[in-house]
Amino acid sequence: MYKAIYSQITSILNEAQSLSLLLARGAVAYGFYTPAISKWSDIDAIATWFASMGYPFATLNAYAAATTEILGVVLLSLGLFTRLISLPLIVVMIVAITTVHLPNGFEAGNNGFEIPLYYMLFLIMFASFGAGKLSLDHLIFGEKQ
Repeated sequence: MYKAIYSQITSILNEAQSLSLLLARGAVAYGFYTPAISKWSDIDAIATWFASMGYPFATLNAYAAATTEILGVVLLSLGLFTRLISLPLIVVMIVAITTVHLPNGFEAGNNGFEIPLYYMLFLIMFASFGAGKLSLDHLIFGEKQ
């Protein structure tokens, strides 16, 4: 009996996979939107800030981060090249965690690494599972997930 109930519930929840991936992509894309626009609105200040933290090629890295984030917003929203864009976004999160957030501890309220870690975990999920059926990846490439 328990197996049958479990199987029924699992079947119902499986139908929600693509919707949950769509909602997660939207949330993560929205999370990258403000930082991306902020970087692009004053890229010189971002390059100066990167240089102050000791980043090599600060201007190049500022443009790379801003470009990666804005592409992430667009591609995650559309569910296009989701697995591919997730990889450089994971790198952006690793850099953000190790250089900005880690010294502040875990809690988001203290500018800790909690939120970037959650984004990174979602991005790992997107890289692993893809965008789901409600995506251009599914429509164009026929991805199963």
